[in-house]
Order: sequence, then structure tokens, then C-alpha cells
Amino acid sequence: MKIDLHTHSTYSDGTDKPSELINKALAAGITIIGLTDHDSIGGWQEAIDSLRPGISLVPGAEISCQTTDGISVHILGLLFDSSNSELMNTLEKTRENRHGRMEKIIARINEAGIDITMNDVLAQLSDGATLGRPHLADALVKKGVVASRDEAFTQMLHNNSKYYVSHYSPTPEAAIALIKAAGGVSVIAHPMASHRGRTISLETFGSLIDSGLDGIEVDHRDHSPDEKKQLIALASGSNLVMTGASDYHGNGKLNSLGEYTTNPDEWDRLESRANARRVITV
Repeated sequence: MKIDLHTHSTYSDGTDKPSELINKALAAGITIIGLTDHDSIGGWQEAIDSLRPGISLVPGAEISCQTTDGISVHILGLLFDSSNSELMNTLEKTRENRHGRMEKIIARINEAGIDITMNDVLAQLSDGATLGRPHLADALVKKGVVASRDEAFTQMLHNNSKYYVSHYSPTPEAAIALIKAAGGVSVIAHPMASHRGRTISLETFGSLIDSGLDGIEVDHRDHSPDEKKQLIALASGSNLVMTGASDYHGNGKLNSLGEYTTNPDEWDRLESRANARRVITV
């Protein structure tokens, strides 16, 4: 059993359609895949329609959050009931605020003498996709400003950049509570990926755990061996599930499907915490 619980499609900032993602996962020998587009469940139905024997879908979303002191945190919500209006409204509000944020980032880049427009960015967006900085990165690549998405983030679009602009996001505690109220499970994604910007300290996990956090994404390419050891100790001491995942986005990022996976026993623990069985198979 090969389990990858964190991937993206064209419904956020991935380059593969959900159907293409399912086909690639099958080819990679993945048996359980989580579709976790940013603040969106738009790709669920296409992924479901593309399922074949041998692979199951874990429906989810990666929810953009921000702590009260401005640190970006991403919470994976898995196996939640998509008819929960409060959670769906929060995702919609987060998506809507991304457009205003993008206009502000573009204005800052323009002030630095770089010619890029909102239309350039929207041209990189698939129908129904959640707008994000990777689409700006793709526009900068097309304009010849940078050579790749990774270079765009390293040089211009990281959280400590002079171009960075925050946007509306729920607190991670609020997101976890919403996921739990919708019957799902919550996992904090790449919590120690410090090259992305400031990260929360181990001491601040207490409020997340009190809110109902179910797991920690331990195995991720953005974690060093020492950071993994710290997260394993935290998870073990707090009865949290430990997951691993690729955070696959398709072209433009180094992450490969299934490069990190979740132990089947840990997956069983995580799934059992949802209030209903929502894994989809054919």
C-alpha cells in the first residue's frame, strides 16, 4: 500500500488536471491519494470520475491559515463533509480575498520596474482554479523575468520578500475547529519548512492540539532530518498521527508523486478519527 495524502491539481496551483493526477498516481503505484487543492474542493468530482480499480481517493483541501502574529500555516483538511456550509463559506472567502492580494503584490513588483499585469497572471489560471503566487511565478517565467517557479519563489515571492502581501485567512485553530465540525480530520502541512518564511515554534502546537489537530506531516522534502526528529518526538508525545506526502504540484516543482508516503497503520489511525468513511473507491 502506497499512500500520498497531499497533492495539487489545476484547481489550485498544480499543472495536472485531476484526471491526469489520478493517472499519474496509478502509474506511480500509489493506492491511496489525497487531493488537497488550496482552499478548494473544485477538483473532487473530476478526480472521482477518473478513479479506476487499484486507487482510492481521499477528498480534502489545503486551507491557508495565519496565526495572530502573522505566520502562515497550512492545514490539510481530509475526509470532511463538503455540505458543511460554514467550512465551505470560509474556503470561498479565502479564495475571494486572493484576488485583492494579488493586485497588491503586482503593484509592488511594478514599482520595482518589472512589467507584469493581472491579465498576465490570470492567463496562467485554469478554469475554476484558486489564484495563488505560483500563477504569478508562472507569469514571471513567461515574461522572462525568472527561469522557473522555484527561482521566482527563491528570489521574489517568499514570505519575507518586499513584495509579500498577506491576505484573509482563518487562524489554524479556527480551521481545525471547522474541519472537525464537518466530520473530517486535520493535519498540519510542512510545519517546519522555514525556507518558505517564518514557521510556528514547537511550543505553539499546544493551541492546535487543543483545537483538535489530528496529525503532523512529518515526512516532507522541506524538512531536514533534525526537524523530522523533532516532529516525531512531538507527535509521539501528543498522540498525533504522523503522515508523509509529496506535496506534488506537477511541472515547475521538484516534488515527485509518492516521494514521501504515509505508513498504512498511521493512515488507519487518521481515517478512524473522521466521523464517517469518506474514502472513495470504484
